[in-house]
Amino acid sequence: MPYENPSPEEIKNVLKESKTIAVVGLSDKPHRTSYQISEAMQAAGYRIIPVNPMVTEVLGEPAAASLREIQEPVDIVNVFRRSEYLPGVAEEAEALQPKAFWAQQGVYHEEAWEQLKDTSTKVMMDLCIKVAHSLYK
Repeated sequence: MPYENPSPEEIKNVLKESKTIAVVGLSDKPHRTSYQISEAMQAAGYRIIPVNPMVTEVLGEPAAASLREIQEPVDIVNVFRRSEYLPGVAEEAEALQPKAFWAQQGVYHEEAWEQLKDTSTKVMMDLCIKVAHSLYK
């Protein structure tokens, strides 16, 4: 069976039940999409955990070099990396047991879904979290 994003109702529930978003590939540059979307999600009330080995802090939050460094519960892993990196990020995310693994618009890799499909983690790919939040809040 090919991959499909969860239903709008499932996406709405994930967003409603979540508080913490680990953002893989979050840039500290305000003109970058990852920064702008994370800033909007932070303004909407979510705690953002930047995940990027090249920065120490973004949006007032200390950064982790990788998902493996995070020692607290994470509800959503939101990915701003190219599609070819998704399987590796999904492998790291699996240990955190997030409610959702979310790859931004234009980012998709079937292997990431294969990795997570038998877990409790919902997989959203090629879908902007900010757009989904504005639709389902």
